[in-house]
Amino acid sequence: MSIPLYKPLNTLKKIDDNVWIVDAGLIRMSVSVLKVPFSTRMTIVKLNDSTLWVHSPVAPDEGLFREIDALGKVGHLVSPNKIHYAYIADWKARYPDAKTWASPGVDERAASQNIHVVFEHALKDSAPPDWSVDIDQLIFKGSRALEEVVFFHKESRTLILTDLIENFEPDRTKSPMWRSVYKAAGIAHPDGKTPIDMRMTFAGQKDQARACYKRMLEWQPEKIILAHGKWYEENGTEELKRAFRWLD
Repeated sequence: MSIPLYKPLNTLKKIDDNVWIVDAGLIRMSVSVLKVPFSTRMTIVKLNDSTLWVHSPVAPDEGLFREIDALGKVGHLVSPNKIHYAYIADWKARYPDAKTWASPGVDERAASQNIHVVFEHALKDSAPPDWSVDIDQLIFKGSRALEEVVFFHKESRTLILTDLIENFEPDRTKSPMWRSVYKAAGIAHPDGKTPIDMRMTFAGQKDQARACYKRMLEWQPEKIILAHGKWYEENGTEELKRAFRWLD
């Protein structure tokens, strides 16, 4: 494998009370003329009402479904941004009673990709009553291309991000080409950040982003879960300050 995966794959990994991650296989995203390989990760939170909140579902896997069924009832399937939605239709087929939640622009994106998924609810700039006791949220604004909804699990002080920070490990990446790409994009551990192409979409509108960043800092996270690359098990607030210094 040319880039690191975070094995074991497709199994629940408990990281705190009522919070689990699932590391999954590779996807390839088109970035300019490249098909860039990404490791993938989803997050599951057990809410106060004992239902499960599923963030950025990964490719369906029967063994994983059995583990999740033993954990509780899936109540929510969440698309955090418009490029993290592809498997929600599969999960909805497996869990038809779960509510599906749309990030800004995801309906249009899915239609443009000829992917049929019905989103029943829209994510807003504050948490809905369904999970506001457990999770806070905001829409990270300022980008002309992609608005991401970020989440904060209050009890564990865990910030849940998707693409606003990516953190690939060059020392575990066999391909010299991908090591160079990750470093050039500013997404190489230990200095993972918002990818440079995404940062450029905030030009002229960084004030909006700074306001959102300030709100995230006020949460004082201890952990930061990322969808791609090595996540932060400790020192979350300091990592947040480091990763978003491009807003200075």
